[in-house]
Amino acid sequence: MTTPIGFFDSGVGGLSVWREGVQWLPAEHTIYYADNAYCPYGAKAPDEIIARSMHIVDFLLKHECKLIVVACNTATAAAIDCLRARYAVPFVGMGPAVKPAAQHSVSGVVGVLATRGTFKGRFYHETLAQFAADVQVIEQPGDGLVELAEAGLTDSDEARALLQQYIQPMLDAGADYLVLGCTHYPFFLPAIARITGDRMTVIDPAPAVAQRIKFLLTQHNLLNTSGDEARHEFFSSGDLKMVRETAKWLMESMSRTEKPGDRDSMS
Repeated sequence: MTTPIGFFDSGVGGLSVWREGVQWLPAEHTIYYADNAYCPYGAKAPDEIIARSMHIVDFLLKHECKLIVVACNTATAAAIDCLRARYAVPFVGMGPAVKPAAQHSVSGVVGVLATRGTFKGRFYHETLAQFAADVQVIEQPGDGLVELAEAGLTDSDEARALLQQYIQPMLDAGADYLVLGCTHYPFFLPAIARITGDRMTVIDPAPAVAQRIKFLLTQHNLLNTSGDEARHEFFSSGDLKMVRETAKWLMESMSRTEKPGDRDSMS
């Protein structure tokens, strides 16, 4: 099926998931919507996030998206149940990858860096109850990080200071896994690595989400087998320039790590 996969987030953060999806499914057309006029979502009321999510899904469905990725942990926590009840299209959501961290932790201490909205979500608490009952989970709201990512300041002095403030207590408590619970946070991975060194394993859920997208497309017979060159379109409620620049940078980084011909060009 030649119709696109839709992705949306409060801003550029979901592009970390989009990039992984493009790598896993290079034949698929995509549409990405950044709601950066209303970013960040983390401190907003659930009803407001649900309303914005429905508005964006309506937009994506007008573009005939065959599957929609809620590439935002906060929007997933607040809205995905409502979206699945309202629309017939398949949805893929985000959730902090606490399960693999808890299962593989040797120290029995796991850190989770997420937005306040994600920590309030049903899925997060169900995951804790089911898979993390036997480990200590240190929760840290990443206040200020989304705004820095949206401004392109992921390796700034301010970003490094905030990350040090958030991560050092986890290290001091003996945490050996750090779960990134916001799609903006993988953009801070170089700065995070300088703080954690080899003392923590950092989990980015994007690869698992990409696998889930591929599974659902296969299950519903929605894979694009046309042979057409993949198209990637970008829309925004605010600053589209930042979205396009970030996507271009991600695509260029993919070309540096993949064999020639493995990457689709952007349109």
